[in-house]
This record gives sequence, structure tokens and C-alpha cells, in this order.
Amino acid sequence: QVQLVESGGGLVQAGGSQRLSCAAPGSILRFNNVGWYRQAPGEQRELVAVITSDGSTNYADSVKGRFTISRDNAKNTLYLQMNRLKPEDTAVYYCNAHLLSGRNYWGQGTQVTVSS
Repeated sequence: QVQLVESGGGLVQAGGSQRLSCAAPGSILRFNNVGWYRQAPGEQRELVAVITSDGSTNYADSVKGRFTISRDNAKNTLYLQMNRLKPEDTAVYYCNAHLLSGRNYWGQGTQVTVSS
């Protein structure tokens, strides 16, 4: 069983910044696609950003230029730096690991609330 543990959520004002962290086993971060998803109330879970095993990144159009995904292999941690936050970024953010075997693992989620 792969355990992913998010932290860093909370309340922030529009225009502010926040950084989410996801602690994961080192081998998971290094050799698989890992990323962040979010789910707002009444909405489907959507991809925010992903980083592949070779370091390529991909972002949802709604966060391009504002969010940055990164990975620190030495600390076994995945990050999501969120800048210029908007009220529509309010959601529960989930860390995800999509293994080469096809299995998916999720963290428990962390709430991000952006006030206007």
C-alpha cells in the first residue's frame, strides 16, 4: 500500500500564495507520474498538474502561469506552489501517484479556500 500525505492547505485571500506538500515513498516519486488533482463542491475531480518520471510537467489551462509543480527526491516530497490564487481555486486538493503498473493511489486531500 502506497501512502501519500498532503499538507499545506488552509484559508488564503485572493491574490495570495500557498504551497502544498505531499510526502510519498521516494521510489514512487522518482519513477512514476505524480500530480495534483482538485475537487470543488458539486464538481468532478480534475487534474491540476502532473510531473512525469522524466521531469516533464503538464498543467490545466486554468492554472498555467500561476501554479508550479515540483518534486524533491531527497525529501521524498511533491509540491504545488500556487500563486495569484482566485476564489475559483477553492477545492480539496489531492495528491496522486499513477504507477507504471496502472494502479492509482490518492492522498486524503487538503482543503484550500480562497476568499474574495
